[in-house]
Amino acid sequence: MNESKKIMIIAGEASGDLHGSSLVRELLKINSDLEIFGIGGDKMKTQGVELIFHIDRLSFMGFFEVIKNLSFVRKVMKTMVSVTEARRPHLAILIDYPGFNLRFAKKVKKLGIPVAYYISPQVWAWGGNRVKKMQNSIDKMLVILPFEKEIYKRFNISCEFVGHPLLEVTRPILSLEDFQKKFDLRKNESVIGLLPGSRWQEVGKILPVMLESTKILEARVKNLKVLLGLAPTIKREKLENLLAQANLGAKIVENLTYDLMRYADLLLIASGSATLECAILGTPFLVLYKTSLWTYLVAKSLISIPNIALANVVAGKRIVPEFVQSQAVPNQIAEEMYEILSDKNRYRAIQNELRKVKEKLGEDGASKKATQIITEMLTSSTLAE
Repeated sequence: MNESKKIMIIAGEASGDLHGSSLVRELLKINSDLEIFGIGGDKMKTQGVELIFHIDRLSFMGFFEVIKNLSFVRKVMKTMVSVTEARRPHLAILIDYPGFNLRFAKKVKKLGIPVAYYISPQVWAWGGNRVKKMQNSIDKMLVILPFEKEIYKRFNISCEFVGHPLLEVTRPILSLEDFQKKFDLRKNESVIGLLPGSRWQEVGKILPVMLESTKILEARVKNLKVLLGLAPTIKREKLENLLAQANLGAKIVENLTYDLMRYADLLLIASGSATLECAILGTPFLVLYKTSLWTYLVAKSLISIPNIALANVVAGKRIVPEFVQSQAVPNQIAEEMYEILSDKNRYRAIQNELRKVKEKLGEDGASKKATQIITEMLTSSTLAE
């Protein structure tokens, strides 16, 4: 590419910000003169993206939470369309965040701007209607799960499987010895890691269940150590308050999420991309999901698959336990945790299944593969001025 070109990029959540930052970094390696602007978080901003809106204002969870903030979402949509009209980017890159991005894609296409969609909406969970709506608004789908390519192929949407970007970043910072030293862990201790999510809406509902479950387990397992992962979007004081209420001697782990995932003996995690991160790192885990009753009922009426944890979806079967909504009962969760910890054969069987999931995610280098495709689209893109 010889001429300087402009890219509009939109990621509305923390995971999108992470993958968007890796993508932008690779794009700028090829062409440092690119002008990239849109919606993202601190990671994308650090890589040089000019933020029109920050994701901390857009991370709503659940149908009814979105409805409550609908006027602001409409304002963001209107603003981003106006920015697009004024600045005329040569390409729009939309990352996940389907509630906003699928609507935005239609408006962008009407302006004659090519659209690349990186990280597909979970069409395999929500049914085929959403795919039909993409036919006239998406020029290229860049998918990160192997079975997604076949779905889009059936609808004649140009699609490439690039591998999963989590393979590039999911690795611990510290050695096991340094991690143990930092958190005063002894070799004879069983370490339980708690990862309640990155939105306070979910943390506030899920973490109390995790803490109570672990408290019950603590009465049955000697030498138990509990570590609580702090997401960068959650204030430490809020977690400390919940820990004080639970009267559980857990330590908070900050900026070492992958270390916690790798070095814990067992994990309790909120449903989401964390289930794939844990699969990549190979540590057995249990999945919890709890939201408002109305949001859950609406989601249940729409979801067409038996499992919600991405690791189970990729595996094509339930390889790790799921405790969803009313099933998220501390006594049952604690019992399952105890069985996994005490049954070495079951523990190793889960580890083996997690290795298979990692293999299905493809090879390292998703950002580079996606960048190559996007660069080709940029090279061939022309806009009516």
